[in-house]
Amino acid sequence: MSQVTLVYSTHRPETLSKASELMTRYDAIILEEPETAGFQEMLDGELPVEDYLADQDLEYPHFSRQSCRMLQRLYRKGKTILQIEPFLDRLLRIHDFFADGGSPALLDEDSPLVPVYQVEKDATGSLIRFYRTAVSGSFENTVESVKAFSRDDAKRFILRDRLRAEALAPVAEKYPSVYIEAGVMHVRLWNELRRYLPKTARLDSIHLMGSVNRSIWQRRHTFGPGDLLTILYIYHPGYNDARADLLAARSLISSKILEKEEMVPSGEPYPHIRNEVDSIRLVSRLGLADCRRLYPRIRLVRTSKARSIVRQYVTGTD
Repeated sequence: MSQVTLVYSTHRPETLSKASELMTRYDAIILEEPETAGFQEMLDGELPVEDYLADQDLEYPHFSRQSCRMLQRLYRKGKTILQIEPFLDRLLRIHDFFADGGSPALLDEDSPLVPVYQVEKDATGSLIRFYRTAVSGSFENTVESVKAFSRDDAKRFILRDRLRAEALAPVAEKYPSVYIEAGVMHVRLWNELRRYLPKTARLDSIHLMGSVNRSIWQRRHTFGPGDLLTILYIYHPGYNDARADLLAARSLISSKILEKEEMVPSGEPYPHIRNEVDSIRLVSRLGLADCRRLYPRIRLVRTSKARSIVRQYVTGTD
């Protein structure tokens, strides 16, 4: 019987110490990453970490460097470390296909690339329409564009989780214990794994930073309003009640006040979690009318300024 643990986390420096400690308990570690050239050589120490990462578009560079060094240490201890993320693998193949002169019309309708292309096209299109609307559109139209993107993003997450579960199940069976890395928004992955794993496999889930979250604000998660809206559509695709409007409106405010840059822990531990919690607490005090009043004031300002405006509004000091 294999022990399979789905570990929900984020790619932030503040998660690495807990991830490293937990990973040591498992025989195999499966990362939420597409297969990357040079990965095995990096683990072996034949390819320097900086060289391995040089050609990658890194959203969180400090995390990526420290994560590679952590994985090298685990590999030297005999851990099996794999990259399995079939949706992203197929997406990269699509990009290469188009770069070589291919077009959507040339994709075979039975190709496994087609579902990935379609959901990615829909989500990207919705995101572009949101950006256009957010610059000069009305508040109501911008809220609708948020909802449209969240619906398409939910479909993308559903497909990603199904494809990944299909790929993970036969691999996970090979090891006595397996750590599966997953982003916190992959809420359907547990259900999909349960569907594809054999009945003899024991499946658990852990929220890596759950205890930290609870210590800061007595909750296991730090889902912002945009996350909650997407999760709502993952489980209820046709949902269209007033709560969707409120979550979409709050997400407009939250996205403006949430820190986007990677923060490395220094004097204060868990800077990202604390920033998220503070942002969630601020926007949770806003109704739809509050968001309508605030959004024009913060739409075109920097994060720090937007945060100051929202805090002053919420505390009644503006």
